[in-house]
Amino acid sequence: MKKAIYVLFSVLLTASLISWNWTKTQHPTVEKAEVIECLNMETQQAYKLEAGTPAFAAMHPIPLVANPENLMGNMIQFDAADGKKANAYFIAARKKTNKFLIVIQEWWGLNDNVKMESDKYYADLGNVNVIAVDMYDGKVAATPDSAMKLMRGADMGRMTAILQGAIKYAGSNASIYSVGWCFGGMWSLQTAILAGPQAKGTVMYYGRPETNMDKLKSIQCDVIGFFGNLDQSPSPTMVNDFEKNMKEAGKNFAVNRYEAGHGFANPSNPTYNAAAKEDAYAKAIAFLKAH
Repeated sequence: MKKAIYVLFSVLLTASLISWNWTKTQHPTVEKAEVIECLNMETQQAYKLEAGTPAFAAMHPIPLVANPENLMGNMIQFDAADGKKANAYFIAARKKTNKFLIVIQEWWGLNDNVKMESDKYYADLGNVNVIAVDMYDGKVAATPDSAMKLMRGADMGRMTAILQGAIKYAGSNASIYSVGWCFGGMWSLQTAILAGPQAKGTVMYYGRPETNMDKLKSIQCDVIGFFGNLDQSPSPTMVNDFEKNMKEAGKNFAVNRYEAGHGFANPSNPTYNAAAKEDAYAKAIAFLKAH
């Protein structure tokens, strides 16, 4: 009898130890929403990693200092989707309209060059509200090293919240258009995804393309892109893949290629390509007016 009790006790003890050890080695349950959010941030995180490298910085010579006179807009604050305040350079339409062009900076930040470009789009498009969002919350880089530091510390969730806040600031009945360069080119496409049925037209100057087919299929507006054949971010191969994916997703995507390098459309870029910029800008304005 004693022997049977001893055997039973041993079995129960062993089972308890196995159960305890199994529980200790298990990972916590991951919610479905967390998985979706991780997948949604994949492109942004890939850009963040790339933009924090010396190779990427080498494609960005120190920008020329812009000296704007009589800028048309003013800085405003609005509520971002994360409950915090966000900033933007805003130019109100001359007459009341529900058309909003969201302008998104390069990796340098919301500097004077972006404000000058915002003024130019405002003047040439006619009656439209222009809101150039400050994705770095007031920080602006003047050198590649400082821009790399900003990107390495960037919170892509915060940037998504800023764009969501800008869309909400425009209003539920607003027609949303977007334009951006490099870093902003990527986010311009992301804006089309975030805006859903409110998105009416998206312009991207270079910038990392989205690769998630479900996100591409969710786009509900036409897209036009301008890319350099001498660029490596994105490379011509990445652009070709993007064009193929957009076609497969059933989206209208107009691709324009130039024999130019990265940042060719930025007048403050020492390697700025005036001819390519002029052609791209004319097509961007025509595209936005047509939509």
